[in-house]
Amino acid sequence: MRWKRKIHHGGPSKQQQVSPLADEVCAIDKEVSHLCRIKSEPSQRTRASIYAGQKRPVSTFKLLSGRESNCSGMGRFSSADCSYALRKHLPVKGPWCVDDMDSEAYISQFSADGSLLIGGFRGSHIRVYNSEKNWKVHKDITCKRLRWTISDIALSPDQQFLAYSSLSPTVHIVNVQNAVRESHANITADVNVVTFADETNDILYSGSDDSLCKVWDRRCHKKQKPVGVLTGHLDGITFIDSRGDGHYFISNCKDQTIKLWDLRKMSSTTKDCTPKAYEWDYRWMTYPSEARYLKHPYDQSLATFRGHSVLRTLIRCYFSPMHSTGQRYIYTGSSDQCVYIYDVATGKVVEKLRWHGSIIRDCSWHPYLPTLVSSSWDGYLVRWEATEDDRDPSMLRTGKQRMHPEGYTMSFVL
Repeated sequence: MRWKRKIHHGGPSKQQQVSPLADEVCAIDKEVSHLCRIKSEPSQRTRASIYAGQKRPVSTFKLLSGRESNCSGMGRFSSADCSYALRKHLPVKGPWCVDDMDSEAYISQFSADGSLLIGGFRGSHIRVYNSEKNWKVHKDITCKRLRWTISDIALSPDQQFLAYSSLSPTVHIVNVQNAVRESHANITADVNVVTFADETNDILYSGSDDSLCKVWDRRCHKKQKPVGVLTGHLDGITFIDSRGDGHYFISNCKDQTIKLWDLRKMSSTTKDCTPKAYEWDYRWMTYPSEARYLKHPYDQSLATFRGHSVLRTLIRCYFSPMHSTGQRYIYTGSSDQCVYIYDVATGKVVEKLRWHGSIIRDCSWHPYLPTLVSSSWDGYLVRWEATEDDRDPSMLRTGKQRMHPEGYTMSFVL
């Protein structure tokens, strides 16, 4: 089956086609760019004490010597100073193997404090690793009533319970802190939705195949309707991540883009828009080249990030950690077997991690350390670090990759 272009009659299409050359320059909202720089670059007081009135890059040595001599008068680093020093050391070295399974890896997520890593695999397995004890398996969970794969996981704030879902209306909950290493998931907890959120956070974001980002408020009486929508994507949304400040969030989409949004720019109603210009199935077809540079006529996003690929599965994207980077970056898996790291302030790809032999559906950046874990359909969970020891025999070398076998049932792929 080949994709077919839809022909629109009665005038030009409302979707506008932008040339690839014009799209190379990513236009970033000035307010967002300024906010990123404030949180991830040396404070004005620190910069003034080192380079009075000059906008020069500040070396780590200058930062440390300035702190020791108390040039800024604070006697310590500001959070922005810390982020600036740490974000220069991105986790791009390696990788090293965390686990090697005989089935596709769909999930890799750190706990809030970074002490645990949860990996979800298609072969009825969830494994919890202790990142503080040489990545040893803390809990090996055998999943019950699984449909195809683990599609999502959520760890409770106290790290006592783990909820997971597959392609079914049932959510399962298992205790991950009891003394037994091997566990069987509880199959009696049938609920419609599960989430672990801040008690003060009443705002929810959602995205689906209608290409809209929707905003929901639990305090509203009319809970069946969103309080607002954000328009700009041209295809189904695969993932949403909040910046955690109540304003900004990002979304990954089958139109091969990540978009940055501001909650304050949402609309109360959706504007009429021409349907997708091309018919295609992301589960087994390549994205039409003619559609790659189409632009929504009512795009409300602050920035659009291009370069990665969203095919075959619901690939995820995230903001980088506040502690170590000031959330300066956006990172995502990709169907071209790479992890992409974008600079939020410039829109450029700053790093591209290559090693896996198949699609990378998920990845997770440690909340405090320069460590990133990626999970791929090649069965590997691997970690990337900011430093590299060439003598470390556990470091994975080129040529060790395992390609994903063809022949899977694409109708079940998530």
